[in-house]
Amino acid sequence: MDDVGDVGDVDGKGEDGRRAGHGPLAGFTVGVTAARRADELGALLQRRGADVLHAPALRIVPLADDSELMAATKDIVGRAPDVVVATTAIGFRGWIEAADGWGLGDALLERLGTVELLARGPKVKGAVRAAGLTERWSPASESMAEVLDRLLEEGVSGRRIAVQLHGEPLPGFVEALREGGAEVLGVPVYRWLPPEDLGPVDRLLDAAVSRGVDAVTFTSAPAAVSLLGRAGERGMLPELLAAFGHDVLPACVGPVTAVPLQAHGVDTVQPERFRLGPLVQLLCQELPARARALPVAGHRLEIRGHAVLVDAELRAVPPAGMSLLRALARRPGWVVPRAELLRALPGTGRDEHAVET
Repeated sequence: MDDVGDVGDVDGKGEDGRRAGHGPLAGFTVGVTAARRADELGALLQRRGADVLHAPALRIVPLADDSELMAATKDIVGRAPDVVVATTAIGFRGWIEAADGWGLGDALLERLGTVELLARGPKVKGAVRAAGLTERWSPASESMAEVLDRLLEEGVSGRRIAVQLHGEPLPGFVEALREGGAEVLGVPVYRWLPPEDLGPVDRLLDAAVSRGVDAVTFTSAPAAVSLLGRAGERGMLPELLAAFGHDVLPACVGPVTAVPLQAHGVDTVQPERFRLGPLVQLLCQELPARARALPVAGHRLEIRGHAVLVDAELRAVPPAGMSLLRALARRPGWVVPRAELLRALPGTGRDEHAVET
């Protein structure tokens, strides 16, 4: 997965936030699909003024219950690989903890101390060193592509390579190693499954297609796959993709996370550093920039997701009022017919007097 190990430097007090006493995300609603560290991401968003709709799109199978991981661990202890590629900090730590629980911890650490151990990024290096081990090499880019390039340059023919898997797509990685003549052993450190309660996911989907959220965040590719899959099951995938294409901003923590969305033609935004903090910073820039601002009777009116800023003062507006404001703001200074305003209102039928109330 894209490593989201730290939150980065985010204080949430942009110039407008300090002046008006509200955060840069005030008036916006953000969907959070994360299962792991969802509370942390939600708190970061709320501290910057956002309303948060939490819909964990996945659940994680506990490592100690995973028979495939136990089998892979016994295989490595019994027959040492030449190379072990550690891809995520949480996965590596969990692997060692699970091995301890099976009585294999010391044997696994001893074996890992004899192999060429590659760590995908600084968080993984920290986990490796915390276990008393030392990585042979780690790419500055934190990219699996750079890890693959190094291995292929060294030559992999006849070598046995163990790769820590984590439910994410590793496009072409394992295949390229096998094509180069390597024996590849996958180490499934944890497994993603759909959530037991689909209610929150369905509520997020309903909110997205009705434009009730302004952005949806993704911190893992499986979460994106799960959300898209559930939309397909409910027959609303085209509507969801349309929402992502226009009014609802899909924000991914990094390029690996974005792969399933891009496969459906969805353009995403991503921070330069693949962390929660930069992801929140990016939303603090992108969402206000997408808000429509216009002069009204000598005041500056900024239309946000579920509220408006009037001369930088935040004012809550009911959903019907927000719908009318958006319809009027599409053609500032023009008279908009009642029938057109009526179409913008949710659930009002054909009574044009609803526009007045």
